[in-house]
Amino acid sequence: MNRTPLFEHYGEHAKLVDFGGWEMPLHFEGGILAEHEAVRKAAGLFDVSHMGECVVTGEEAGAYLDWLLTNRVSDMEVGQCRYTMMCYPDGTVVDDILVYRRHSESYMLVLNAANTKKDIDWITKDNPKADRAPFVVDISASTALLALQGPQAAGILSRFIGDIDEVESFTFRSQCTIGSILCLVSRTGYTGEDGFEIYCDRDDGPKLWSLLIGEGAVPCGLGARDTLRLEAKLPLYGQEISDSITPLEANLGAFVKFEKEDFCGKAALLEQKNKGVPRTLRGIEMIDKSVPRTGYPVFRDGKEIGYVTSGMKSPSMDIFFALVLIDREPALKFGDELEVEIHRKLKKARLIRTPIYQRSH
Repeated sequence: MNRTPLFEHYGEHAKLVDFGGWEMPLHFEGGILAEHEAVRKAAGLFDVSHMGECVVTGEEAGAYLDWLLTNRVSDMEVGQCRYTMMCYPDGTVVDDILVYRRHSESYMLVLNAANTKKDIDWITKDNPKADRAPFVVDISASTALLALQGPQAAGILSRFIGDIDEVESFTFRSQCTIGSILCLVSRTGYTGEDGFEIYCDRDDGPKLWSLLIGEGAVPCGLGARDTLRLEAKLPLYGQEISDSITPLEANLGAFVKFEKEDFCGKAALLEQKNKGVPRTLRGIEMIDKSVPRTGYPVFRDGKEIGYVTSGMKSPSMDIFFALVLIDREPALKFGDELEVEIHRKLKKARLIRTPIYQRSH
């Protein structure tokens, strides 16, 4: 399996799992619940160096990415980040991506770990306009990425970067020094909390990890990362979005800019929008206390209408919760009862508003 540059620094109490071919910590000594609480109330630190990164440069880079991605890119300011998706011509999702505008003709794209090779192949040679591709460099192997998340994250970074509050949400600053380590710091994350994602040279990753833990950040693994993102209704590729689910079905239409002249998948998505999106991503709370896991069928009045994309017992809200992809029925409203098949038994659930957690600080 692949390992990040921080692997040797996880410590003997890390519970390791195979995550898409990467040997990663599910949790550390304190366990998933303690790590989840640390991010909600203090600061947690995640090693996400398995994520992919590539740099796209050239005079036509912005125009090319505008066609390749659902959100608008060419109007971004230098120092800005933007969430978007990359779609196939049929409107389903290649991947969801974070775009950084580094210079007027240079962008960094952050890719999901399991999709990195597929994404770069799509960007450079497999999409319908790949013959127009600008210069693309895969920098994944040389980059370490740590996510410092939680209400105390800014306080920790302010000890090294005095004006950290000037880094606003979805912006970044290059050439930051944390200790003696040169970093790119962005105010982004995947937890529903305030926080930062910090990029540095892979050889500096272990030192940065130790430095931030020494400042009070709690090491966190993939288990807490999943419970945190699910409470905040942040999608996971392969579950809420995929090569069989469109952004409109996943209720991510805000990141699809139909006003653009064209982008890959626009015609298919516009047709789906005009005809009526057939499925919708909704939230449910289990009335019968059971964990609704990925893939479990969902029923209404005895008819199967969809399935669970992700589910858990929410640590923050103390409810059994799931996101479900179900047939779009106009009559469905909050409070309506559905059923989830769990261990061959139908368990009652109700539709609820999402996200179930929103930070108040």
